[in-house]
Parts: sequence; C-alpha cells; structure tokens
Amino acid sequence: MATGNQLPGSGETIHLQQQVARLQALLEATRQVHSTNQENEVLEQVLRILVRELEMAGAAFPSVGLTYGDDPSTLLQAPLAWPLEDREGNRLADLLVATPGGRPLTIYESDFIEGLALQASVALENARSHRRNLEFARVQQDLDAARGIQRSLLPQTLPAIEGYSLGFRSDACYEVGGDYLDIVELPDGSLILAVADVAGKGLASAITSMGFRSAFRAMALSGLPLDELAARMNQHHWAEGEEMRRRYVTAIFLRLQPETGHIEIVNAGHNPGFLVVPGQPHRPFHATGTPLGLLPGMSYSAERCQIPPCARLLFYTDGLTEVFQGEEEFGSSRLLDAFQRCSAQRPDAILDALWDAVEAFAAGEPQADDRTALVLCRGAASKETPA
Repeated sequence: MATGNQLPGSGETIHLQQQVARLQALLEATRQVHSTNQENEVLEQVLRILVRELEMAGAAFPSVGLTYGDDPSTLLQAPLAWPLEDREGNRLADLLVATPGGRPLTIYESDFIEGLALQASVALENARSHRRNLEFARVQQDLDAARGIQRSLLPQTLPAIEGYSLGFRSDACYEVGGDYLDIVELPDGSLILAVADVAGKGLASAITSMGFRSAFRAMALSGLPLDELAARMNQHHWAEGEEMRRRYVTAIFLRLQPETGHIEIVNAGHNPGFLVVPGQPHRPFHATGTPLGLLPGMSYSAERCQIPPCARLLFYTDGLTEVFQGEEEFGSSRLLDAFQRCSAQRPDAILDALWDAVEAFAAGEPQADDRTALVLCRGAASKETPA
C-alpha cells in the first residue's frame, strides 16, 4: 500500500511517488529556465513550460508584451498572477496564468508555478546582470581605445633644440581626461608650447580637448601672435554652443625663439607658470584674461622676457596643486618649492621629483584630477648634479 501525506483541509493526498515526479518536473523546468542568459528567452521558456508541460490555457508577461497559449484572450478572464522579484524585493515582471476553463489550480499546479516563478526571478536577474556586464565591457573597451587615441595625440617625439631640453608628463584621472599639452614647431624655427585644462573630467572633457587641439594647431600654424591666438581660441570655443561653454578651457601658451632665448607667454585663466633662474627670485606668469570660451569678446595680453642659461620653466595643470591632506591643500607654493629645490637638470627627472612630492603629500589617497606638467630647461648639464 502506497504511503501518502494528507493536505489539511484539501481532501488531496500527495503520494511520495507523485512528490518525486513533481520535484523532477520542477528541476527540469528550472534547468530550461537557467539554460539562457537572454532576458526574453528566460521569459519565453517560462511561458512555454506553463502552457505545454503544465497544460495551462495561457500565460503572459504583459509588461514586455509576451503571451503564450492557444487562446490568449483567456488571460483577460480573472487570470492568476505571480510577481517576479529580485533579491532586494524589486519587481522585475508579473507572470499571468489562465487555467483551462477558468478552473481553480490544483495544489500541485500552484506549488509548481510558485517554484517556477522563483527560479524565473533568479534567472531573469542573472540575465539582466549579464547584459549589464556586457554593456560595461563594451564601454570599457571603447574607453580603452579612447585612452589610446588620446595618448597618441600627445607629442610622440620631443624636438631637438640646441641648448634646451624639454619634458612633459600627463596622467589622466580616469581612462581619458581633459588635460591637453602640445608642442608646435613653426617654419621660422620658433616653437609654441601649450598646456591646457578643460573644465571637468572624463569622456566629455576628453572630447572637448580633442576639438580644442584641432583649433589650436590650425591657429598656431597660421603664425598669429599669441595674444591674438588666445582671443581667437576664446571666440571659437564660445561659438561652439552652450554645452562647450560649460567646458571652458584654461590655457597657458609660450612662444620660444631658441636662438635668442626670447619667450612670449599668454595665460588665459590658467595656473601661473614659473620661471626659475639660479640666484634670482622666481618669475610667475599670472593670468591676463578669462578661461577660453567662458565669455565672448575677451582680449589677452602677452608677457615677454628672456630665458637665460641655466633657467628652467614650469607649466602645469591644477591636478598637481589641488591635492589634499585632510583640509590642507598641496597648492602652488609647495609645487614651486619642490621645483626650486630639485637639483636634477634633466626635465624627466624634475618631473619625477614633482610627482613624488605630490604623491608623498597625498599619503596614498587616490588621484582625484588629471595631472599634466611641462618643463623647459635652458643650458641643462648633460649629467645629473648630485643631490
């Protein structure tokens, strides 16, 4: 004689053999539901199982427009509903089921659907996580490509200038950044150096910096005086529209005549540049106008001087100064002090020393902004001077 369990108040007896068969059916249904990582396929599997294997009249996920059954209209006749929820209890979808002739569900059918709905919730959440992971991977791949492109737009080789040495370093806070650095050699033998910083960080600022690069190079190669170049760059950026105005650009430009050591500098709302000459007070180059693209019709003035032998010059973005230790900022004074105290003569060694000073002050805190600096030395020794 088969043993069985009496369900209280139901009048139904579930025999052990039936329980095993129902568990196997649910396990097979679970396997089918988890066999795909596509959201719609998960939901379609659920509907197919309910109608074909459980012999329901119809089933549907109305929120995504999926319906299954010989007579979908039966779903309008007092259907039964099961919510599909994620681990946090957020509603993912609603499962509607119609029984043949509108009859009540049996205990077996009710248990089966509840178990299937639970497994469908897990499978649907996993499918959505899979989709998000794929989207993230595609975005990351695009960002990696953008980073490579942006790095390729930095000067790939430094010009060989007799009596001078140049070096730069640029580290984005994220995959790409809004800092910009360029070196343009002109037909008359002079050079224009530029360090700029687009407001904000990340992809939008990186796109803006690339547009800035195109306009700057076109104007620089035309031979415009630096003050006029800055004025035209300002007007060009302003004319690009409201979104670009939010991404205004601070910039500092330098024109160098290598034979004479004559330099001309225009600072458009940027951090001050520093000229350091041994035995003399440093010379700062402060802003003479607003950032580019912030206000229309601006004019800028240029500072002119000589860069004597053994002197060195520093341009940088605020990622090197706006570094904090608690409430205390590293600041331009500390950066200048590190620049003056550095005994190295090669630009790359000077840049390493500046980065070391900033990172020591940050005490392990993650980089919060793009960092870019350019160093120009005149009459640098061929070997390091001992510290």
